[in-house]
Amino acid sequence: MRFVTGSPKGTWEPIMTADTTTQSYWLNWRVLVCAIWVLLSAICSLLLIWKYEASRRPPTNDNKESQKETSSTLYEDEIWRPCLKGIHPVWLLVFRVFAFFVLLVLLTLTATADGGSIFYFYTQWTFAAITIYFGLGSMLSMHGCYQHHKKASGDKVENVDGDAEQGIYDAPTPPQNTNPSSHEKGLGAPQEHLVRQPAGTWGYIFQILFQMNAGAVMLTDCVFWFIIVPFLTIKDYNINLLIISMHTINAVFLLGDTALNSLRFPWFRIGYFCMWTITYVIFQWIVHAIVKLWWPYPFLDLSSPYAPLCYFSMAILHVPCYGIFALIMKLKHSVLSTRYPDSYLCVR
Repeated sequence: MRFVTGSPKGTWEPIMTADTTTQSYWLNWRVLVCAIWVLLSAICSLLLIWKYEASRRPPTNDNKESQKETSSTLYEDEIWRPCLKGIHPVWLLVFRVFAFFVLLVLLTLTATADGGSIFYFYTQWTFAAITIYFGLGSMLSMHGCYQHHKKASGDKVENVDGDAEQGIYDAPTPPQNTNPSSHEKGLGAPQEHLVRQPAGTWGYIFQILFQMNAGAVMLTDCVFWFIIVPFLTIKDYNINLLIISMHTINAVFLLGDTALNSLRFPWFRIGYFCMWTITYVIFQWIVHAIVKLWWPYPFLDLSSPYAPLCYFSMAILHVPCYGIFALIMKLKHSVLSTRYPDSYLCVR
């Protein structure tokens, strides 16, 4: 991949340190330790996902109103509704459509310049994932805006409030709850039973993509700017504008969507983020076991005596990367709920 511009002397090419197709490359203690790190990470991630996603039960007609919210709960209107009453859903739609086309153009330009081999890199995996996120988000926002428009026009749409900023309420019957949540107290929400349609399969896929991309974008950009760029700078290489754009605009668009949307951010979905990286690592191992090839990132090279430490460090790095985005979400809730207490709609 052409990370830099200029003459061949000014370009960076990964160095092949060993033949990855030989048995001696794989049958050693370094690979065993790294495999243990990957396996333990996968087991922990899958257990985390199973524990909390299993608590999500599709409501039936008999228990829809009494369905208790869990950390995995997501409502349909939260997918396309902005977080403030004063923002019309169409603005979130416009932002998502714009972001989708910009990301798609950048991805196409990179693929045209460097070929399909760009998908050998984690950066392009993540960039493709966030492009899919905005593409799916655009379609879901279109559907939400259509429902909003029909209700505003006087047509009845089941379980969708015409005023998207107000939510859907069953006002006559307050819940038998003498201990309202701190969120309701803090925002001064009315003590009335909220009857809203749970999100469907595509809605949950969309939220999973949001949280997976949140961690992956942070990981990609942090590794690029704090590890790869200093290394290339020391070696007097020049990074081109396209690569810089791909490692900045993805975070800009994701943060912009975060500021506007009403999506929740439960901690347990860090499991999806970890599984995304684990899938990439296993893909690299399979490819290198079959083909004699250089590693896209030096810290993935299993021939290094520091490989176990590198793999362990990268595994641990997932926690602060995901945590940074979780803190951004908390900052958003704190600022907007304080400045716009009567207009802020998100559930913390």
